Amino acid sequence: MTAPISILIAEDQGMMRSALASLLELEDDLRVVEQVARGDEVLAAVERTVPDVVLLDIELPGRNGLDLIAELLQAAPGMRVVIVTTFGRPGYLRRAMAAGASGFLVKDDPVEQLARAIREVCAGGIVVDPALSAQALRAGPDPLSEREREVLVASADGATIADVAIGLHLSESTVRNYLSAAIGKLGARNRGEALSIARRSGWV
Repeated sequence: MTAPISILIAEDQGMMRSALASLLELEDDLRVVEQVARGDEVLAAVERTVPDVVLLDIELPGRNGLDLIAELLQAAPGMRVVIVTTFGRPGYLRRAMAAGASGFLVKDDPVEQLARAIREVCAGGIVVDPALSAQALRAGPDPLSEREREVLVASADGATIADVAIGLHLSESTVRNYLSAAIGKLGARNRGEALSIARRSGWV
């Protein structure tokens, strides 16, 4: 008899996490072996349980799910990562797939679709929400460089140019140059608007 597919769920909302686990456990060939609520707990849980699939939310306390993907796959090379998120943004999809995710689904999808996706990625397939895939194609690639994204995020919440420069170990003129480039690429009027546009698109 074939062993069931083992699943780790990383989701910060307790009710959603429990419901997801209960529904997946109703499938004969699926078994939830671990549940975690924080991003900074996922790697240790993967190393401990070595699941076949990680169902990974994006906006987790402690660590962003997108930043975890490559590290998780390095820790368990045969494992599959499927993003399951409320935030179906084209930039998130591109970043997840570039990092090595095998699937990207939104939480509105029925659990039967998620179960099928888990089986498909374990068989070597790629599963992406079709509507989001179309949005990503229309949106085009992320226009920002890694440094521009980093400086834009660091400038949030009223941080001054000097604050950003100190935090990122850059000169103030370099910070201004990166911010100016990001604002121009995004067609924004200022850095606050640029950050808002980048967040809506999932580029940061």
